[in-house]
Amino acid sequence: MGVTQRQGIKAIAAAAVISLFSLTNAKAQEVKGEAVVTSETVTATVTKINQQTREVTIKTSDGQEHSFVAGDQVKNLAQVKKGDIITAVYTEELAYQVKHHGEAGVQGTDAAASAKPGEMPAGAVAKQVTMTVQVTAIDPTVPSVTFKGPQGNTKTIKVKDPKKLNGVKVGDMVDITYTQALAVTVDKAPQK
Repeated sequence: MGVTQRQGIKAIAAAAVISLFSLTNAKAQEVKGEAVVTSETVTATVTKINQQTREVTIKTSDGQEHSFVAGDQVKNLAQVKKGDIITAVYTEELAYQVKHHGEAGVQGTDAAASAKPGEMPAGAVAKQVTMTVQVTAIDPTVPSVTFKGPQGNTKTIKVKDPKKLNGVKVGDMVDITYTQALAVTVDKAPQK
């Protein structure tokens, strides 16, 4: 994969994630809110590949080998050779925003990108789900908050920072947004 194409896929993945995150964070800045983001990168080396059966065996940095069959959605598999490096970056974000109006509900957004024909396989997907819930109880001694979801189910969670409860009251609506993104790239084997 050329530097330009690899940067393009990473840029598309980043743009998808950033646009989803920015929607969440822009709302969180308007009112009380917080976001927690985690990310993990895994690299592996292609140790075997059968183009006819599409079976690929990879070895991770900890020495473990894994085999899988690359589905039809993996474009340009013919470009992959033994020794090529696969990099996967998985990112999650959980954010909330306290509102003083609105109603319970659920919304979702998806974004995806893939390599062009003839380029090394690469792709990115991102998904975001926002659920609006209503605060039904607050216990500052724990501290905890109980929410009622759009289907009437309730959930009580502990609050990490009790200061975040200042100004929050029973009846407030809270947007809880969960975002996931995965970007995968394949680079040619390093020159020896």
